Amino acid sequence: MASSGTIAATGSPKAPTAGRVDWVDYAKGICIIMVVMMHSVLGVELAAGETGFMHVLVAFAKPFRMPDFFLISGLFLPLVIDRDWRTYLDRKVVHFAYFYVVWVTIQFGFKAPAFAAESSWRDAGLLYLESFIEPFGTLWFIYLLPVFFVVTKLTRRIPPLAVWIMAAALETARIATGWTAIDEFCARFVYFYSGYLFAPYVFALSDRARKHPALALAGLATWVLVNAGLVAAGASEWKIVSLVLGFAGACAIITMGTLLARAHWLNFFRFCGEHSIVIYLAFFLPMAATRTLLLRTGVIPDIGTVSLIVTIVGVIGSLAIWQVALRLNAHFLFERPDAFWIAPRKAGPVLQAAE
Repeated sequence: MASSGTIAATGSPKAPTAGRVDWVDYAKGICIIMVVMMHSVLGVELAAGETGFMHVLVAFAKPFRMPDFFLISGLFLPLVIDRDWRTYLDRKVVHFAYFYVVWVTIQFGFKAPAFAAESSWRDAGLLYLESFIEPFGTLWFIYLLPVFFVVTKLTRRIPPLAVWIMAAALETARIATGWTAIDEFCARFVYFYSGYLFAPYVFALSDRARKHPALALAGLATWVLVNAGLVAAGASEWKIVSLVLGFAGACAIITMGTLLARAHWLNFFRFCGEHSIVIYLAFFLPMAATRTLLLRTGVIPDIGTVSLIVTIVGVIGSLAIWQVALRLNAHFLFERPDAFWIAPRKAGPVLQAAE
């Protein structure tokens, strides 16, 4: 650990093998909060039929919110991609499949009565079965991650540049089949693969930001102005521009995470990053409950304020659910039981956790 508080990566993801990388946790924390914010704000605005001040933040983050999350998800793949298939599938497929099945069942349990009221319980049951083909609700991210992991390992014999060019072409092609898994794969795989392929450069970027904070801040200020300008002009959705903004935003969040880690500021972001899977799985419950309560009572008339409160409760509420589950011995909600492991557990500390 460098004296500044960040792990000096020396241009390689293999440097900090002893534990977690703090700037990565900060970056993941920023990402997961932006994800909760997006779902909270858009959900409130849809239900209320109007927009608030939080809509500007959601629009600003749209070009890079998910690209950054996927890029970071691929960042440590070089450390494990050479594992045997049994271990690899256990850590990268079964792990996420378990949590998807558990939490899609929980989410569906809350929404099934409304579905049944609109049609029938038979149709609701068919919709539940369909969720294993068409990702349900907010869970599409962990549905898609195993696909990315498997595709990346299967394409190792193909020249990496060829794979990257194909992935970039898919993002630019704007594939729209109507199936979430296909469309999001085409739109997001280039970022995941870039995290895997260019990991040494990402760590080098973080190391450079740590050593030159003034220059990093200047770069961030420039990025904010350019990203905001292109979003306001409607150009952020253009082909090629969206790809560039996705990578630029990912680099910006990585730089921001490094600077926060260097200064030891806003440790709550780091905590959220360390437990991003917990927040991602559980935030829909407090988010939906708070949204319904505030909009039905009308106690707060401003939609922007309602959206902000729903976002905060979504994040903190998910962490509270996690703590309650641990105290009630409901560990299976956030920890994969031994019965669902197909390869031996690894003893000792695990880099960046299993997520």
